[in-house]
Amino acid sequence: MILGIGSDLCNIERIEATLARFGERFLKRVFTEREQRKAQSRPRAVAATYAKRWAAKEACSKALGTGLRMGISWKDMGVTNLRSGQPVMQVTGWAATRLAEMTPPGHEAVIHVTLTDDHPWAQAFVVIEARPLAATAFPPAAPART
Repeated sequence: MILGIGSDLCNIERIEATLARFGERFLKRVFTEREQRKAQSRPRAVAATYAKRWAAKEACSKALGTGLRMGISWKDMGVTNLRSGQPVMQVTGWAATRLAEMTPPGHEAVIHVTLTDDHPWAQAFVVIEARPLAATAFPPAAPART
C-alpha cells in the first residue's frame, strides 16, 4: 500500500548561487557527509548533484506528510546510491520516527526515490510503500501422513 508520495523541482542555478554565497555553511546545514563526497566526486556536475538531493529531501518530507516542519531536519534524510547507481533514500532522526509512526503494524516501510536533471532543472519523486511482513521465513511444513 502507498503511504505517501512527494515530488519536487529544483533550479540548479539557484543551488549554484547558494553554494557560491554560503559555501560550507549551506553544505553542512543541508547535506550529509556522504552526499557531499558524492557531489565533490562529480566536478562537472556538483551543483546538479546537490540540486537533485535537495529535491529528493523536499519530496521525501512531502511523502512523510510534513514538509520541512514539525522538527524534521534536512540531514534526517540522505540520498545514497547502490553500486548500480540507483538512488536510495535513508532516513534518521525525526524522519525515521515519523516513518515508523505512519507504517501500519505488520508492515515494513520502503522508500522509493528517483532523480533526474536537465539543466537548469533537477527533479525528484519519492513514494513510500508499506509492504506486509512475512509471517515466517519459510512456508509451513505439510502435515505428516500416517
